[in-house]
Amino acid sequence: MTRRLAPFAAFAVLSALAPVHAVHAQSVTAFTGVTLIDGTDRAPIANATLVVRDGRVVAAGPSAGVAIPNGAQRVVLTGKVIMPGLINSHGHANSVAELATYAAYGVTTVYSLGGEPAPVFDARNARRDGKPLAPPLGARVFVAGPVLTPTTPDEARTQVAGVATQQVDIAKIRVDDNLGASPKMTPDVYRAVITEAHARGLRLAVHMYYFADAVDLLNSGADFIAHSVRDVPVTNAFATSLREKNVCYSPTLMREVSTFVYESTPSFFSDSLFLAHANKAWMATLQQPARMESTRTNAAAQQYKKQLPVAMRNLKALSDAGVRIAMGTDTGPMGRVQGYFELMELEMMVEAGMTPRAVLAAATRDAARCMRIDRELGTLEPGKWADFVVLNANPLERISNVRKQHSVWIGGRRVDVGS
Repeated sequence: MTRRLAPFAAFAVLSALAPVHAVHAQSVTAFTGVTLIDGTDRAPIANATLVVRDGRVVAAGPSAGVAIPNGAQRVVLTGKVIMPGLINSHGHANSVAELATYAAYGVTTVYSLGGEPAPVFDARNARRDGKPLAPPLGARVFVAGPVLTPTTPDEARTQVAGVATQQVDIAKIRVDDNLGASPKMTPDVYRAVITEAHARGLRLAVHMYYFADAVDLLNSGADFIAHSVRDVPVTNAFATSLREKNVCYSPTLMREVSTFVYESTPSFFSDSLFLAHANKAWMATLQQPARMESTRTNAAAQQYKKQLPVAMRNLKALSDAGVRIAMGTDTGPMGRVQGYFELMELEMMVEAGMTPRAVLAAATRDAARCMRIDRELGTLEPGKWADFVVLNANPLERISNVRKQHSVWIGGRRVDVGS
């Protein structure tokens, strides 16, 4: 039986600055007058209309070809640009409040790769079960649970069983010696993790640094490369293997920046966009003179700084070779600023040589495909969740325009971005 909408004496026409509660009063909303970047390969659509019912897209296209249902509320966004919400394929959510911070910057979905507390699991479960969420409205979240740290194959199987019991969305390991400062997980152990994870229907994300490890992890069946190769240039054979195995690569360039940028006060500490949701306690700690001096003299920090150009060249090479890239940042620990760093990551990916179109794809459609959530998210097509960002300028013309945000919407609901 077709659901009928309540009748109205006249259309409710809302300006772009209408109160949030008015926009939510009815289940159908039409966003009109926009340039629509729907996240597909389709070119931007001028004078487009996006129709949302019960949080999902029901129509998106040229206004002349989109019928607005009787009684639908209208949000007039003349001159604005709508694009899909950003998806961070490698972040960390340490609290529900941090999900709200992600959302305030247009990051509408985050794949948290380890260390989530129970309330974040609860937030994931509420979204999965379709339960209404209490304000503030935060990013959708997927979880990995504890990062696995086995030292034997038997421990590997036991730890994988533990996260499987938690019903995580993906498992995560680290294969890294922290530039020689700690032991590295051995191949027999990580292969046991991979085998057990796959036997339990889990995909495995891997933290790594060295090219040789990335190659062996890929050949051993790892499902997601969660950082850049940073020691040497990647090869054509590696790119071919990533493509053939359909394994995605997440560059996390801002993770590298975070290791050395606080050797002095970074310029973004005076950016009003950053300050709108800044963690003031972090800022105070990071600006302590002794801490800055420690960063300037820290051998690891300076090595990461030195290797960042290698990571950027590898990103360009893999992107050019047709490897699917998934935007990620490793935000969450102190100094890795959730939400804001994702916007900087997009700019760095362009600086590395990717086009704005390719970068936006990596942060929307391709990230959704990489994380296996593209049936619901990543593009603004009928049937998918209406998670989107309204911008004051076109990011395809200049990627920094992702900073010029008018509003953020998750499931057709406007996010309160008040500080």
